[in-house]
Amino acid sequence: MSDLILFWHRRDLRTSDNVGLAAARDRSDKVVGVFCLDPNILERDDVAPVRMAYLLGCLKELQDQYQKAGSQLLILHDQPVQALPKLATTLNAVAVYWNKDVEPYSRDRDRTVASALSEAKVEYQAFWDQLLHHPQEIVSGAGSPYTVYSPFWKNWSARPKAAPVANLAQAEGLSDAERDQATQIGAIALPTARKLGFEWTNGFVLEPGETAARDRLAEFCDQSITDYDEQRNQPAIPGTSTLSAALKFGAIGIRTVWAATAEADEQARSDEARSGIRVWRQELAWREFYQHVMFHFPELAEGPYRDPFKDFPWENNEQHFQAWCEGRTGYPIVDAAMRQMNETGWMHNRCRMIVASFLTKDLIINWQKGERYFTQKLMDWDLSANNGGWQWSASSGMDPKPLRIFNPASQAQKFDPDGEYIREWVPELSSLDTEALVTGKIDAGDRRACGYPAPIVDHKKRQAEFKQRYAEQKARNNT
Repeated sequence: MSDLILFWHRRDLRTSDNVGLAAARDRSDKVVGVFCLDPNILERDDVAPVRMAYLLGCLKELQDQYQKAGSQLLILHDQPVQALPKLATTLNAVAVYWNKDVEPYSRDRDRTVASALSEAKVEYQAFWDQLLHHPQEIVSGAGSPYTVYSPFWKNWSARPKAAPVANLAQAEGLSDAERDQATQIGAIALPTARKLGFEWTNGFVLEPGETAARDRLAEFCDQSITDYDEQRNQPAIPGTSTLSAALKFGAIGIRTVWAATAEADEQARSDEARSGIRVWRQELAWREFYQHVMFHFPELAEGPYRDPFKDFPWENNEQHFQAWCEGRTGYPIVDAAMRQMNETGWMHNRCRMIVASFLTKDLIINWQKGERYFTQKLMDWDLSANNGGWQWSASSGMDPKPLRIFNPASQAQKFDPDGEYIREWVPELSSLDTEALVTGKIDAGDRRACGYPAPIVDHKKRQAEFKQRYAEQKARNNT
């Protein structure tokens, strides 16, 4: 009879190309999956309902995958530090395996779980899975972590990338008696989102689970990746992969993704096509850069990187913030983006930069309020990427050009020149002239007739105000 190894899933909700799971299967035929619905996460007030619904959909498919492989995925609703050692000792598991994470809470949690398992005399092993290169692997010549993307990309892109690892197959699961034992100590049926207190009925930009993620990857690499450099910034065009949620939850392995880009690159027939693939690979590197930064500088989860922003004089006008949240700022491209997120749980990346710049540079509202609102709404929310993107937009993060300010009108004119995106998400303006839509120069009478608000601030004046505040703050920090 084989020794039992429990594999603790977190951000790796798949049975293929999973480093820790493959290692567990190499050691033993008897591998059983475990997922803990962690109250420390579920009871926070910034968990997006769409994200919870997507997670549960991924878990449903993961259970099916385990069943096809001959085993089971157990669901626990408890603190991992208590539930995992209890399950392991009850079932006489020889070890608990899992894949590492970079986030501060996850790292603290994993240390406490490891300590509890050691106390219970249960072996544990942890692996790097969600990154092509782990944080200690990509460092400068002096051995320090990178704080600027360009040299990080140069180092990262020059390294060979690992191939996908073996899928879970021909595994052995729990006996009937062991299943009863697991149930007695807390294993439950997979709950619905509603049972956990979340409600989401608007569907998904990407359906949950590995099958949908693999299908989307194949479709993207076959149809869109070669045009990615040209189309990625146009929100009215489906030019991005929309795989961000699958990568956040690990519904698809990053080595599988990279292998698909390598295959696309081999089949590319022009420099333009290869450029599109390269630019998408650079986005994968941005994902890893932000995760490496979070690993090395966990304090970023709590505040800004740059000193002038640690006590910046934000206005934090609550009425302006609510108008921004609701997509009622009077700036069509900003409002379209916010409404897209509120309705679908997803926002185009170019638009994320536009609305973040508007909140911080036009409304002069603390970026952390926007970061938190995104956390409450996004299906693909990831601490490292969300924090990194917001600090980039706010100029408070690791960016050699700290005062980048987006003009909403010029952004709309450049990236939504026909107003298609605006018309889709701000339908009350759909009958207006395209030039008025993309410039925001809408006649007051037309605004009243459409029930659309006047701009809540003047971009030119607020841009000057922000620059003045920043200069004064920087001078104070340099004295």
